[in-house]
Amino acid sequence: MSHLERPTVNRVRDVLVGAGREDTIIELSDTARSADDAAKSVGCELGAIVKSLVFTIDNRFVMALVAGDHKCIEDNLANALKIKGSVRRPQASEVKAITGFSIGGVSPIGLLRPIPTVIDGSMKRFEQVYAAAGHPHCVFSTSIRDLVRMTSGIISYGIASPNSPEFAYSPSFTRSKTFAKK
Repeated sequence: MSHLERPTVNRVRDVLVGAGREDTIIELSDTARSADDAAKSVGCELGAIVKSLVFTIDNRFVMALVAGDHKCIEDNLANALKIKGSVRRPQASEVKAITGFSIGGVSPIGLLRPIPTVIDGSMKRFEQVYAAAGHPHCVFSTSIRDLVRMTSGIISYGIASPNSPEFAYSPSFTRSKTFAKK
């Protein structure tokens, strides 16, 4: 059986197609269990890989979607999602029970039930990003705009920091004419 025919991958495909998107799921010859592996397999920059990280905040499951070249700042998740409580990493069995996916193939879409999601704003620097598609050998491509729409996630620039200074990202803001100096 091809990895593309697995039930978990089909759940992701159903969400893509149901959202009016093309089926952009790619089967990789090499594993995509880590962001480094995925970037090498896809042939893209490390930052264009979406890491789907599951946490609990006061026993409520949440997801952080973080650029592959960034690390999650767990202490900032509760504030970003406006949920009070302490953050912890759940066991692999808990992740599978809540998402329906095994670690290494956790997709941000096609979850068994929706969970609050926050998205690392640094990924806006890419027109296209790649996320796990329900199996460690499958990914799908999407835009950040579509990822926000499909996950009902919120963008935050405070949930992740670069793994090294070369990956630092600062969003550009346009100054309002209302407040411009004359």
